[in-house]
Amino acid sequence: MSNTAIILGAGNGTRMKSEKSKLLLEIDSVTVIERTVRVFYEAEEIDDIVVVCRNQDKETFSALLKKYRVRLVAGGATRQQSVMNAVETVKDCKLLVIHDGARPLVTRRVISDTVRVAKKYGAAATGVFVKDTIKVVDDSMQIVDTPDRSRLVSIQTPQVFDYRTYIEAGKLAKMQCRDFTDDCQLIENSGKSVFAVHGDYANIKITTPEDIALAENILRFREKSV
Repeated sequence: MSNTAIILGAGNGTRMKSEKSKLLLEIDSVTVIERTVRVFYEAEEIDDIVVVCRNQDKETFSALLKKYRVRLVAGGATRQQSVMNAVETVKDCKLLVIHDGARPLVTRRVISDTVRVAKKYGAAATGVFVKDTIKVVDDSMQIVDTPDRSRLVSIQTPQVFDYRTYIEAGKLAKMQCRDFTDDCQLIENSGKSVFAVHGDYANIKITTPEDIALAENILRFREKSV
């Protein structure tokens, strides 16, 4: 049974301060969305790719991604709705591999590791241990707690889930009128466990203009390290 990657690219990206989608910005002359899709296209664990985008970007995305044989789906009002729009086009598969289109530096190793753990447990998400000390504050910004940093993981994507588990979790959330900004939360809400997978600090999310320069530097570092 096949695995389907769902690449999310329907956000407005207001923090990028750009009129066009941040996924159409270029990193070393290649658009963010093409870099992201290419990694999944080349990953042996992925059999099908669905890209979620804004209606106004469909024509441009279609031209850019034609050689990768992706299917394009219109985004919803929220992240969860966007994912469900894509899931509804998937007839049946083994695993759903959900990834932020704005994380173009994801590696095939991270995809492979996360899929492997999801095959074993039914739900997995890549992430990295936090480097900074985290403080919990109250409404007045007074520090009230300091969690153990060794137990804190910053979750990234891909997040990989058994297809039927995700479908059932989505039905439950809809019945509860709940909308989650993170797919792990959706699964956790259904009572299922999600397992974290050691990820990559370089798997950054392109959010602000500075991230473009950072991504280009990471690519140069990788080239020197080969």
